[in-house]
Amino acid sequence: MKTPIRLGTPLSPTAVKVMLLGSGELGKEVIISLQRLGVEVIAVDRYPDAPGHQVAHRSHVIDMTDGAALAALIEQEKPDLVVPEIEAIATPTLVDLENSGKAKVIPTARAAWLTMNREGIRCLAAEELGLPTSPYRFANSLEELKAACTEIGFPCVIKPVMSSSGKGQSKIDGPGEVESAWNYAAAGSRVDAGRVIVEGFVDFEYEITLLTVRALNADGILTTHFCAPIGHVQVKGDYVESWQPHPMPQSALAKAQEIARKVTDNLGGLGVFGVELFVKGDMVWFSEVSPRPHDTGMVTMASQVQSEFELHAKAILGLPVNTALRSPGASAVIYGQHDAKAIAFEGVADALAVPGSDLRLFGKPESFSRRRMGVALATADDIDTARRRAKEAAAKVKPIMSR
Repeated sequence: MKTPIRLGTPLSPTAVKVMLLGSGELGKEVIISLQRLGVEVIAVDRYPDAPGHQVAHRSHVIDMTDGAALAALIEQEKPDLVVPEIEAIATPTLVDLENSGKAKVIPTARAAWLTMNREGIRCLAAEELGLPTSPYRFANSLEELKAACTEIGFPCVIKPVMSSSGKGQSKIDGPGEVESAWNYAAAGSRVDAGRVIVEGFVDFEYEITLLTVRALNADGILTTHFCAPIGHVQVKGDYVESWQPHPMPQSALAKAQEIARKVTDNLGGLGVFGVELFVKGDMVWFSEVSPRPHDTGMVTMASQVQSEFELHAKAILGLPVNTALRSPGASAVIYGQHDAKAIAFEGVADALAVPGSDLRLFGKPESFSRRRMGVALATADDIDTARRRAKEAAAKVKPIMSR
């Protein structure tokens, strides 16, 4: 039996201090949830005025892939918990700090290290845990990639071993596309631009995110909870729309939960894990896992009693959680549409006039045409109506160049 952290008062000697490594839109929501519980939050990112910086007690700008800089900042702040929110972090440094007792990493430093690298998590799932996955190979050069694609067969999917939000990912249908896929993967990699994974194409019907929460119950006993499955649409590996609950056979859901439990039990620790799975009929394949709230899970801000961000905040503090669904819901991404700093948004009132809708504008200081700058949320009695409302609301928000 474990006990929850005793909560204190921010900016005082009793404060519980949490450091977020990565302070984008997901981190911002985690920070807000932590602050509602009286936690002192330090937000870290690679650029100033990140969304999480704007709501944290303190903020820092460093290259989080620089192990020495990361270790120095953790030593300076001495947080009770270090919470990675992105993949591009010097995870070997986190492992060293945790092993030496200088940091407690959420969920664990090993989990952050394994899941940052698609090679680590895929080998764990397929080779150690024996979970069903798509066939895969790794390549360190264009020539190795050509050979791997031939061996796997076409179509196939090529991804950097280290990237996030679909960056550098492409599906190719023949050998003539291999070189461009290699170059695209190198450009999209967060850390190692010289290694990729090639995945055989799985003939699946749909893909889900199964938010899996490891938390202590009221008796202090570690318990695994599952949110209702989330369906989503991706374009070039980047989510553009999600909804909850995604309908699926009970037999497939049971298999999905079994796979998610095996992976998260192995990774250990407390918090939310976003487990991505392919499904066809009652067949389920493991795809990826993130040891943190998932971008497709933004729908939970509308659909669940406690959003994935509230769940993460409570779980990492050792508090009980509630994964109950409140209503069918959906989310739709709002893109920047412009390459500019400090853009503005028109049509917000029109978007909020859509029945059952809500918005989150992230406050990112710089926009790119395909950068996620906000999300529209919607609820309804069924997911089809919720999806229509979310997309309608998102379409009404018009990013404009500042005057």
